[in-house]
Amino acid sequence: MLPNYPIITLLTDFGSKDIYVGVMKGVISQINPQINIIDLTHEIPPQNIAMSRFCLMNAYSYFPEGTVHIAVVDPGVGTQRRAIAIKFKNSYLVGPDNGLLTGLLEPFLTSKIDINSNHLESPEIIAVELNNPKYWRTSQPSTTFHGRDIFAAVGAHLASGIPLEQLGTFIDLKTLVRLSLPSCRLTDDGIEGCIQYIDGFGNLVTNIPGEAVADKNWYIAISEGKKKPKNKKHKPKKNKLKNKKNSKKILQTEQHKLAGLSCLIPKGQTYGDLPSGQLVALVGSHQWLEIAMNGGNAQQQLKLDLGAKVQVIISHQ
Repeated sequence: MLPNYPIITLLTDFGSKDIYVGVMKGVISQINPQINIIDLTHEIPPQNIAMSRFCLMNAYSYFPEGTVHIAVVDPGVGTQRRAIAIKFKNSYLVGPDNGLLTGLLEPFLTSKIDINSNHLESPEIIAVELNNPKYWRTSQPSTTFHGRDIFAAVGAHLASGIPLEQLGTFIDLKTLVRLSLPSCRLTDDGIEGCIQYIDGFGNLVTNIPGEAVADKNWYIAISEGKKKPKNKKHKPKKNKLKNKKNSKKILQTEQHKLAGLSCLIPKGQTYGDLPSGQLVALVGSHQWLEIAMNGGNAQQQLKLDLGAKVQVIISHQ
């Protein structure tokens, strides 16, 4: 069911310096000037599919049914990668088939829906390849700007009530591209995960869900100085995390700068639970565990990037 005033969201890596976002909005308005266009973000790092995937996953649930989400972070624009649209829980996802859109679908593609069934048996997720030029801006789209010529136009038609099946041919859900990102896993001491997103404040968002540590006493550990020793016979120092005496000891901010030490970050409820300049681990508004610094930038302090491993240590004392 379409909302009274159709909504389209836009998520891109285009930034605000150039006209690309404005042009996409113009194409949408030419097709239907009544559509409400909401910018999720246009500041995704260039070509960073993983971060755009995270943003779309965490924004989706805040919009009404019938919303069309257009996401364009598209390093493969103009190549053989498919342009697709997906119906998911009575809303729509439009963009390139490069893993950006399928973050939302992972639980359904892996367990809740039989991906061998066809679209009639599994109406919760329907995907089509956008190969019907009738609903493009032009039948000869630019090889470098599908956001304008295909995705914006298709999204506007969807928001205006054109059925998904008219936009192209159905896709076997098994063939949708999915990013092979590390998953969190249980360990003897707790949970191992990785950094999946870094926000504008430098907060490091992990892929460990907050519910995994609900009602538990926990903290986050990060091993710094991961370079391999030059002498193969030299044995690296054992990780002090296995020493129970160290499980309660939180290294001071000055120590975080010393390579080769394990950085232990205490749990908090708010950013201000520790003094200014101190690191804190908490469950963010997105319901993932994150590492932050009160009044500072955790990413700059810890020099961690996407995919860096983190360890949640659960204390049973």
